[in-house]
Amino acid sequence: MYWEPEKECLDREDLEQLQLERLQSTLNRVYEHVPFYRKKFDAMGISPEDVGSLADLARLPFTTKADLRENYPYGLFAVPMREVVRIHASSGTTGAATVVGYTRNDIRTWSNLVARVLTAGGVTKDDVVQIAFGYGLFTGAFGLHYGAERVGASVIPASSGNTARQIQIMKDFKTTAIVSTPSYALLMADTLREMGIPVSALSLRYGLFGAEPWSDAMRKEIEGKLGIVATDNYGLSEVLGPGVSGECLERQGLHIHEDHFLVEVVDPETLRPVAPGEAGELVITTLTKEAFPMIRYRTRDLTRLLPGTCRCGRTGLRMGRVSGRTDDMLIIKGVNVFPSQIEHILFEFEGTEPHYQIVVDRKGAMDEVTVMVEAAESIFFDQMRRQKEMVEKIQKRLAQELGIAVDVRLVERKTLGRSEGKAKRVVDRRKL
Repeated sequence: MYWEPEKECLDREDLEQLQLERLQSTLNRVYEHVPFYRKKFDAMGISPEDVGSLADLARLPFTTKADLRENYPYGLFAVPMREVVRIHASSGTTGAATVVGYTRNDIRTWSNLVARVLTAGGVTKDDVVQIAFGYGLFTGAFGLHYGAERVGASVIPASSGNTARQIQIMKDFKTTAIVSTPSYALLMADTLREMGIPVSALSLRYGLFGAEPWSDAMRKEIEGKLGIVATDNYGLSEVLGPGVSGECLERQGLHIHEDHFLVEVVDPETLRPVAPGEAGELVITTLTKEAFPMIRYRTRDLTRLLPGTCRCGRTGLRMGRVSGRTDDMLIIKGVNVFPSQIEHILFEFEGTEPHYQIVVDRKGAMDEVTVMVEAAESIFFDQMRRQKEMVEKIQKRLAQELGIAVDVRLVERKTLGRSEGKAKRVVDRRKL
C-alpha cells in the first residue's frame, strides 16, 4: 500500500533532479536567512551557487546538536516567528534544550510523511490507532497523531503511562494499531498477562514502534505477545520528528523519504563516507523544511544503507534499523560495546525475560560490566545448578560476541524498572 505512489515510486533520475533543485533552494534560503550558516559557508569559501550537483553536498559543513544549543532558542530559524505555527523542543536534560519550529507548510508535509509511514505499516482509514507516546514538547505523539488523522484513521490520544488503563482502552475501544516505543509495548504485553486478558480479546493487528533501537528478537517477542505485525519507523526532532523513514510490510529495511531528505552514512571518527552497506553515522540534510532547515545534521544514530530494491516497489533508498547511537556506545577495556549487541544475545536464551540493564563500574583501574537480566520464574525458582548453567552459557556467548568478559546476574521478574517511554538500558557508574 502507498500513500503517495507517484512520489514513493519516483524514477531514480527524476528523484535526483528533484533533490538537487530542492537542495539548491534550501541552501539559498539558509544563506539568506540564517546567520549561522552564512558565517559557516563564508568561512569555508562556499556559496550556494557552488553546489551544482548532489556530489557537492560533501563540501558543505556539518551541523551538530551543539550548534543547535549554542543558537538556542530561535537562532537557526529561517523564517520570522509570525510564520511559525508550532514549536517543539527536547527535554534539555543533557544541556540546553534544542528548539525546532514548523510553518503551516511544514505541518502539512510532516502529516503526509507520517501518513506514508503508517500506510506502509498497514494502517488504513478503517483502523483505530492508539497513540501511547507522551504528548507535550516532544515530536513523537503529535507527529503520529496528525499523520494518522491524515490517513483518515480514528485516533485515540492515550498518551503514555497508566498502563492498565491503556490496556482497558485498547480492549474497549477496539484498537487495531498501537504506536509507542518497543520497550513500552513489552510493558503493555506484560501488563496484559497480569490482568488476565487474553490477546484474543483485543482487536490489535499492527504495531508501529520507534524512538529507540530494538532488535529483531525483540520484534518477535512483541509480535508473539501482542499478536500483531510490528514495524519500525525512524525520525528525530531536529529534522522533522517521526516520518523520516519507515518499514513497509516486507520489513526489509526502512524506506527513506528521499524527496524530502538527503542522507549520508559517514565514519563517526573520520567523517568520511563509508562504503555502501557498511555501518556508520547517519547524516541528514532537509530539502523541504521551511522554518528549521538542517544542513548535514549529524544524528549520532548508527545504521547502514541497504543495497538492492524492495519487493514493495518503492524506489527510495532503504536504511537498516538503527543499531545504537555513537553517544550510547560504551568503551570497556578499549572495546566498543553497544546495548543492542547485548540485547540480541540475551534473546537467544529461552527463560530470560526481555528486560535487562547493563551496569558499568570501575574497580581500581579496571572497568567491570554486569548484565542484569530478568529470568522466568521457572528458571529463577529452580535449583541453583540450572541458574548457574544459564549464567555460564550467557557469559560465554557474550564473551564470544564482545571480546571481553562480562558478569551476568539473573534477577526476579519485575526487579528492573519499567519505562513508559524510552527504556534506560545502561547505568554507567564510572561517571558518578
